[in-house]
Amino acid sequence: MKREQLNIVIVGHVDHGKSTVIGRLLADTNSLPEGKLDTVKQWCKKNARPFEYAFLLDALKDEQTQGITIDTARCFFKTTNRDYIILDAPGHIEFLKNMITGASRAEAALLVIDAKEGIQENSKRHGHMVALLGIRQVSILVNKMDLVGYDYKAFQKIKDEYTDFLEAIHIKPVSFIPISAREGANIVSLSDIMPWYKGLSVLEQVDDFQKSELAIELPFRFPVQDIYKFTASGDNRRIIAGNITTGSLKQGDRVKFLPSGKESVINKIEGFNISEKEYAYAGEAIGVTLTTQVYIKLGELMIKADDKELLVSSYFKANIFWVGKAPMLKHKTYKLKINAAKVNVKLIDIKNVLDASDLSSNQNKKQIDRHDVAECFFETSKPIAFDLANQIETTGRFVIIDNYEIVGGGIILDSIALDESSLQKHIRKREFVWEKSSVTPSERTSVYRHNSKFIIFTGEEPDAKKQICKALERKLFDEGFKVYFLGVANIKHGIDEDISDQFEISDEYIRRLGELARIMTDSGQIFITNLSNPDDFDLEKLKLLNKPNEILVINVGNNNLHTYQVDLNFEENIETKKAVHQVFELLRQNEVILDYVI
Repeated sequence: MKREQLNIVIVGHVDHGKSTVIGRLLADTNSLPEGKLDTVKQWCKKNARPFEYAFLLDALKDEQTQGITIDTARCFFKTTNRDYIILDAPGHIEFLKNMITGASRAEAALLVIDAKEGIQENSKRHGHMVALLGIRQVSILVNKMDLVGYDYKAFQKIKDEYTDFLEAIHIKPVSFIPISAREGANIVSLSDIMPWYKGLSVLEQVDDFQKSELAIELPFRFPVQDIYKFTASGDNRRIIAGNITTGSLKQGDRVKFLPSGKESVINKIEGFNISEKEYAYAGEAIGVTLTTQVYIKLGELMIKADDKELLVSSYFKANIFWVGKAPMLKHKTYKLKINAAKVNVKLIDIKNVLDASDLSSNQNKKQIDRHDVAECFFETSKPIAFDLANQIETTGRFVIIDNYEIVGGGIILDSIALDESSLQKHIRKREFVWEKSSVTPSERTSVYRHNSKFIIFTGEEPDAKKQICKALERKLFDEGFKVYFLGVANIKHGIDEDISDQFEISDEYIRRLGELARIMTDSGQIFITNLSNPDDFDLEKLKLLNKPNEILVINVGNNNLHTYQVDLNFEENIETKKAVHQVFELLRQNEVILDYVI
């Protein structure tokens, strides 16, 4: 029978002894590799350094030199009850941001405070981080009691002060334990040196932590991390790969992908170097094939079609902990990573800001400064799929990226509705200041013999689309119409070539294309372009950006859109001449090309 496993994060201000606590737990539970303890002791003797249990954890040479833990370590130990993974989250202020990842999978926390130094700013910030990540089982270890003579009053002073602080951020600690990690007091068993303490030892408290609801029992969540397409030897499989976050899956399950809303049925469950599986469970990395192929993008969330749907929105309320050196500013574009999705995001409003060091509240702050905890509102450039953090934590957490660095992390509290999106607001302001030409649209129509139109070709056949676009442009031009075809590279070339994230290029490309279309159609021209598999949200954005003029969407090959209704759909092998003729007739039917002009 598989043993139960629990994930615990340990946090604390620099030099308060959390690495020593971990080292002691590893040594006293006989969880170290054979000979590891002796090797470290010999290293200390050779380098004329006193032995420290923290050295068992600080394996990197530069960490031992600096005397601080600079990265998140995963350690394993076990008791007779179950197995543990303990995550050592950095305590030094420069490495606070790593803690967002270090604590992300924890079900309980040990927070270490130095009995002599007392509660520090990082002690409070770590308390906020634990609260922000939804960890409710927190035990406070008051370490280095040997430095205060194992004094009960020193312990009680810290307990009273920190209890008040935790209550203010809605955390009720399960215990306060006085310890001396260096001497081993109250680590594995209670020590006679502190007879006034009658509670649990650290190890007993760890065994007393309750296991969170099993991930397998939660609704099925599967972030799409990659899609593998095979073409050799007639193999036309598309394997959708990722890691099951929660729930379980079996062959034959009907699934839905969000935010696109597309559905299919699981055909096979596969994995590397394993036989085909009938079932898969939370924590497993798998690939699946579908009975009916649907086009989806990386970052979508696969759920069971008959499960309660998660939320899909571009707007949400969240709590965020900011660790960036520069403040978070309203309306500046950042990157949001949630599950496997990557999308541009903007801070649109700040409801309340809490200073993590003194708990002062500010409801009128215009930016979020370093180490602030803020309740605020965000808008993403495209809808994202998520759960509320109080329902399924793993799919309700996110991080914020700026200049390729993690600068904040948070949890989603709620989906919100806006009367007007940032894009709609931009278009309203743009149209208000738009300087109209002295030539009216009707005058252009009379001279040009056609109305303006933005024509977008979509689909998976880039060569076929380009041929049709150019042939259509040539025919319209030869007949005297004002027409222009814009190739994809013409705009992409102008976007920062150092940008490596495709999602950023896509957002900027769509924005530029839409603004250009507004100018081209205002000038009375027929503007043609082709896009490689835009989604419904891309086309809706282009439709808005081109207002008050209209767009025409023509698909070539597989139609991978879900809700957007195209105006014309061609098979992938259609002859170019035939396609141009049909588009030409569609333009006549829509009164873009006019037979008679008065």
